[in-house]
Amino acid sequence: MTTKNANDSACEITEKRLAAEIFIRAVEPEDAPGVTALMNLPGYRWGTMRLPYQSVSTTRQKMSTSGTNFVCLVATSTEEIVGMASLTRFEGRRSHVGAVDMGVHDACVGNGLGTRLLTSLLQVADDWWALRRIELTVNADNERAIGLYKRMGFEREGVLRDYAFRGGAFIDAVSMVRLGNAPRSGQSSET
Repeated sequence: MTTKNANDSACEITEKRLAAEIFIRAVEPEDAPGVTALMNLPGYRWGTMRLPYQSVSTTRQKMSTSGTNFVCLVATSTEEIVGMASLTRFEGRRSHVGAVDMGVHDACVGNGLGTRLLTSLLQVADDWWALRRIELTVNADNERAIGLYKRMGFEREGVLRDYAFRGGAFIDAVSMVRLGNAPRSGQSSET
């Protein structure tokens, strides 16, 4: 008799999820439970600055305080949220700058979902906000994410030593930036 552990089941479910079309859309208030479930996954949390045990009410509060300088997208597969990414445009003398924050469901890492989410955010940054500088901070040991960001035109600006406390130890982070608006052949993202 063969037994399966929870990770095996998650992978099987993910293959089925990823076989269906994944939709990227704006986050909605009713997404708070799904977004919270995503943020509370161990791998998602490990790769981001999230603390464990985020509540749905905390997620709702954060979602309700966003304004016109904030775009938050979710990736859904069969109505389940499997990824999230946001772009925040700064104000005043830094209105040409935006910051990216993103994460993907633990079982969906490495399937191109991060690329799709980041591409959607960069369309907003380039085609609608004309941002010159897009910043992000990534844990220094998150090599997969760093590779994605490099493929999408981001460069390392520096290492932030002892940037965060995670798993009982201080960890470094890498500051990355994409400079310059990179228009895509005059094509609009609107179809």
